[in-house]
Amino acid sequence: MNARQHVQHLLDFIDASPSPWHAVSRVADRLSVLQFIRLDEKLPWNLQPGGRYFVVRDDSSIIVFVQGQKPLVETGFRIIGAHTDSPGLRIKPNPASVIDGFLRLNVEVYGSPILATFTDRDLSLAGRVSYKNVQGHIANRLVKFDRALLRLPNLAIHMNRGVNEDGLKLHKQNELPLLLTRCSEQQLPAQAFYALLQQQAGLDDTQILAWDLAVYDTQCGSFWGAESEFYADSRLDNLASCHAALSALLDPLVLQSDATLVCAFFDHEEIGSESSKGAGGSFLPDVLQRIAFAGEIHKDDWHRALAKSFMISADMAHAYQPNFPNAYDPDHKVFVNSGPVLKVNANHRYSSESVSEAFFGAWCGEAGVPYQKYSHRSDLPCGSTIGPITSAKLGIQSVDVGNPLWAMHSIRESAGVLDHEYMIRVMKIFLLNANLNYSRS
Repeated sequence: MNARQHVQHLLDFIDASPSPWHAVSRVADRLSVLQFIRLDEKLPWNLQPGGRYFVVRDDSSIIVFVQGQKPLVETGFRIIGAHTDSPGLRIKPNPASVIDGFLRLNVEVYGSPILATFTDRDLSLAGRVSYKNVQGHIANRLVKFDRALLRLPNLAIHMNRGVNEDGLKLHKQNELPLLLTRCSEQQLPAQAFYALLQQQAGLDDTQILAWDLAVYDTQCGSFWGAESEFYADSRLDNLASCHAALSALLDPLVLQSDATLVCAFFDHEEIGSESSKGAGGSFLPDVLQRIAFAGEIHKDDWHRALAKSFMISADMAHAYQPNFPNAYDPDHKVFVNSGPVLKVNANHRYSSESVSEAFFGAWCGEAGVPYQKYSHRSDLPCGSTIGPITSAKLGIQSVDVGNPLWAMHSIRESAGVLDHEYMIRVMKIFLLNANLNYSRS
């Protein structure tokens, strides 16, 4: 595929993945077609050299791996980590309320979205529903409203004269509830919402027990620019990195690698990763240990394998926006369509260090891909990634990288078409034949 085809595939993936639960389901469907075997953490694993496997934890985190032909103690793990969640709005447990005849859904802010970008958009709901099935067991079902269902209308400038000077500020409790419909005095708001949810999920009112519902923008991804050299969509942070990693792993040549290859896509990065399925939890260590122990390696060999391992932590990077030059360190501007970004922070908000930076730069050279280096302004707090978390937990050397992105955490983000293919190419080099040896002089 060429660069544009890669991005179109990405946009199709994102548009079919309006929530972390949908994203993992889409990945699992693609893997199953390619004869990857789904493993259950509750059951024994029988792993074979060259085998293709994946594990899902709680529907929204997934780890994909290809068992290496060579012993793990010789090759270590080659890991790419990313996250499935994006900042936004989530529906509260008792969401429906009526004020002056309008039925609204109450929301809670998830992570740190740019709230103003959620106004005047065609919004809808997607996520999962937990219910009691006909056998009396608890089960989960994905749900997605495919139409514009909700809206957060802006206040007219005549009533907010300072909005263009002071910016749009929304009170999280009082001004974020989303308009759903007009409601008669006889209609109970909770019943109206439940009726919609039951109809969409195909369940009756006695079955639904709970839900996880995210607000999403129904506008599909698109190309833009004089030569369609840019693209825009929701949730590029960080489904673009998940897509790039999976595209690299599923390359037919990469699948023949002698090393054990791992792609780990976690939920809850945007809220700190501290959960059973987040990067701060046990998911990745559990899976890596079971891979190792399936090969009956000794405890000493387990630690040797970790010492020979490497992880690319892939998350998006802040592209230079020329309208706001003072937001950037003038010596560390990174540009769209100019290659992947090495992210560096002295306080280890990113996991990159000189050795891991050098490795990544060498792989870019081997792939024929340009790369850039980013450092945040020293007088602004810096965000973080799963890189430092997983690197510390496992003792694995890691580098933080990402493609340059405009409007990170907006409901509509933008990036460069060339960069997505660049990242895939570098990831292929890393997974296929990365040289992880260096001299300790």
